[in-house]
Parts: sequence; structure tokens; C-alpha cells
Amino acid sequence: MTTKRYPAILPEFSDTALIETALRRGASRRQLIRWLSSAGMATAMASTIVASASRALAQTPQRGGRIRVASQTSSTADTVDPAKQNNQTDYTRCFTFYNGLTRLDQSLTPQPELAESFANERATVWTFKIRQGVKFHDGSPLTAVDVVYSLARHKDPKTGSAARALALPMEEITATGTHEVRIALASPNADLPVVLGTPHFLIIKDGTTDFSKAVGTGPYRCQEFMPGVKSIAVRNPDYWKSGRPYLDEIELIGIPDETARLNALLSGDVHVAASISPRLARRVQTASGYAVFETKAGGYNDVVMRKDADPSRNPDLVLALKHLQDREQMRSAVFQGYAVVANDQPIDPTNRFFFPGLAQRPFDPEKARFHLQRSGFANTPIPIHTMASSTMLDQAVLLQQAGQGIGMNIDVKRMPADGYWSNVWMKFPLTFGSINPRPSADVLFTLFFKSDSNWNESAWRSERFDQLLVTARAETDDARRRQMYGEMQTLVHNECGIGIPVFFSILDAHTTKLKGLRAIPTGGLMGYSYSENVWLES
Repeated sequence: MTTKRYPAILPEFSDTALIETALRRGASRRQLIRWLSSAGMATAMASTIVASASRALAQTPQRGGRIRVASQTSSTADTVDPAKQNNQTDYTRCFTFYNGLTRLDQSLTPQPELAESFANERATVWTFKIRQGVKFHDGSPLTAVDVVYSLARHKDPKTGSAARALALPMEEITATGTHEVRIALASPNADLPVVLGTPHFLIIKDGTTDFSKAVGTGPYRCQEFMPGVKSIAVRNPDYWKSGRPYLDEIELIGIPDETARLNALLSGDVHVAASISPRLARRVQTASGYAVFETKAGGYNDVVMRKDADPSRNPDLVLALKHLQDREQMRSAVFQGYAVVANDQPIDPTNRFFFPGLAQRPFDPEKARFHLQRSGFANTPIPIHTMASSTMLDQAVLLQQAGQGIGMNIDVKRMPADGYWSNVWMKFPLTFGSINPRPSADVLFTLFFKSDSNWNESAWRSERFDQLLVTARAETDDARRRQMYGEMQTLVHNECGIGIPVFFSILDAHTTKLKGLRAIPTGGLMGYSYSENVWLES
């Protein structure tokens, strides 16, 4: 793998901790923003990263204390088996007990974790040097054998891994030394280190089959785990990261009802209420001693216009609907400002491959009227199906109101949440979808835009797009990949039957005594990995 070189005062990557190091060495905020921008990062994102590092540098971590965290799900299916995780509560819990080979930073760039370095041959054969001196919670040393076992078990259908599809391209996973692992892929993938930084690929001990408790290398040891009730994590005194973690204990519980979760925070019963909606954020902001932590991320609600059905196969109707999206109004009214304007393509500004050169499609009722008249559907009822009691419905109503101004008769069909994804989404010509953040441009494009994908929402087909997708996946030069991903974003914007008005933020509420949070755009609470980074201010 080619390693980029920069002046000694600057970090090699966009990771916040390394930015902090550069600030300590005397780098100015302007220098760092300019460097990140020259490396291809959007200026707004570069400013956010540097500001976050500056705030963190101004704080001094304190040791000790106990926190109680309320997540949004709880069931008897809760697990501490990384392979079987299926919700945000599982991810939050497992990142407390385990580490991955890599971790993702604020721009979704993979950084070394249990692998102290990684290199590749043409993005097909990867070598990972495993960090020495790391111990599992039972005192046994981490070796390459543990890594091989952890990765290989995903491929066995008996494991029931939620990430089996991502693991199957790993044709050979071999220990080539006590602290070296070789992975040979069926086809090139420059994003393998990104994949290995996602929650399912956390590393467990060789031979582990009992997950009544977690035995990992992570910042906390598992003192108690009761599925559907709680988990209690206590500080790992032998953690391999010097000085971390800061807290003595973390209790994680699930409170599925959002209002009840927030009430538990405001009453002092918990210190963190994960994943709250913008409509409840105002309650937090007006309550003394509490704050909202915003993670700008790539999640979005989209208007899905199927290219294989009437009336949505009509290109003028598609353009009319795209120009009817009042993005600023949706950002402020639906998401209370906790969103950024999008541009009918799925790569958001936090992503290192975001293409800022794509001209913004404006809210333009006159253009929408022009295309509506050309489509032949003026004054014809146009049904759009959406989930009731959701931000998708709020967006659909705003679209409906905009349509009335140009003679477009949008009929909003309010569908129950139960069964929406199996019975409604992609089953009608016009529906609303909702896509969670994904760890890479490749994963997003592959899942939702590749011609033969099961989740190709609008049934869009583009031979050029598919060719670029495969070529970019195999390309290890970031500059060339950035050019390809830029063209792909342009193709989706111009041709695809998807309208993406905004990227919405993830919101977590917490006591202001909790410090150290930084945004990682794969999910809330630092991409679920908050536990080793936070502390309580006395």
C-alpha cells in the first residue's frame, strides 16, 4: 500500500487524535484545514474535524465515575456475538468489549487498530501486521490465530453471521506468522480495511462459542450481560491503549419508547439517551444541564421513482418531482436544522469521496411546471406511498403542498409502519425510502444503485455506472478513485429515479457532564465506539 507523506508537523490521516497531535506541535487550524482540503476533503468537513479536535484538546479527561446509557432497542435477542449483531444497541455494547483490526475516522478513512499496519498487492492480497502485547480480558495474548478464527467464522452458514456476504469474497484467511494475517480476495477491493472496521468484524478469541459473556480486547470487561435487560461493563485495567478508558463502569439498558428514553435522561435516571428525533431535541436544549450531540452523517429519506413502472418511468415527471423538493424547507421544518442539503445522489459531505463540484439542483417550481406539462400528468392524481408518523410523511406532505402550486396532484398514501419495508417500499411506482449511513461509497453504491442489486430502489440500469463501480473498488490510488466516484455521483444525480433532498443528522442527548464525544458518521455515539473516549466532569 502506498503511504502518503506530509510535513512532520501534519498528521498522515484525518483522524481527530492525529489532528490533535498536530495542533500540539504547533500547526494552526488554517494550516490543517488547507491540508485536508488539498487532500480532497470538502472544506466544510475539514473545518468540522479541526474544530472537533480543537475542542477535545481544550478538555482534560478525568478518571473515574459510572454512567448509565439508554439505547433504543431491547430484546431477548440482544447479543455479544459480533457476527450476530443486528441493531444499534448491539453495536454499542460490542464496541465496549471488543476491538476491530481497523477503525473508521471522521471521514470514514480506515485507521490501524488491532492491526498496527496493513498493505496490499493490487487490492487483492492483503497483509495485516497484528499489534503485539495486546491481551484478551482473560489474560491470554492476541495472536494471528484469533484473527483468522474471528474472520473465517463469518463464512460458515452455521454461524448465522449478518456479514456473511461481506466475508465470502475472502477466499483465503491465513496466519503467516504469530502476528501476521494474509487475506486473499476473490476480486480486488481497496475498501477491505473499511469493511474490517465495521461492527460485525470485531475480533474474538480463537474457539469462542459461548457468548453468555463477552471476552474481548476492548476497553471494558463484561461484568454482567442479561439479554433484554442490561449489560454492565467495568474498566479493563490492562487495556492496550495507554491511559484509556476513563470511566470505571458503564451500564447499558434499552428503552424503545423515545419519549420515555428522554424522560429517563431529564429525570437523572440515565446519563445518555441515544437516538432522539429532532422534534424532541428542543426539550433537551431548554433543559439546564443537558445537551444534544449531533453527528452529521449520510442517512437520508428519498423519493423512489421506479424506472420500470408508470407513471414514474416518465423522465419529465421524475425531473418535475426532483425540482419540487424544497430542500431548505425540509431541512428546517422537518429536521429542525439537523440536516444538510443534499443533491439527489447518496454520498454526503462527511465522506472522503464526496464530489463538491456537482452543481446543486435548486428548488424551482417553474422548471417543475415545465416538466410536468411535458410529462402529460398535469392534474392527474399521482400516488406516493410513505410511512405514517415519520419524517418521510412530513417530507411527502411538503412535496404535496409544493405540487399544488404548479397543478401537480400528489396523493399521499399513509401506510402503517408494520410491514412497510416488505409490503410497500419498492413495491409501488412511487414510494419513500429511508437509508441508514453506510461505511463507504462502494457499499452505498453497491447496495442501492448497482443494476442487479436487490435493493436497487428505482430499478435504474447503467452499464457505465456498473463498470466504474468495479474499477473504483479495485483502485488503490485515492485521487483516481475520487474522480470515478465523482462521475458516479453525477450519473446518479442526472439519470437515476431517486430524489434525495437532505442528509439528516443523528442526535444523542446527554448530561453536559459527559465529555469527549466526537462525531463518527457511521452512527450515533461516535459510530457506537464512545465508551473508551468519554469521561465525567466532576
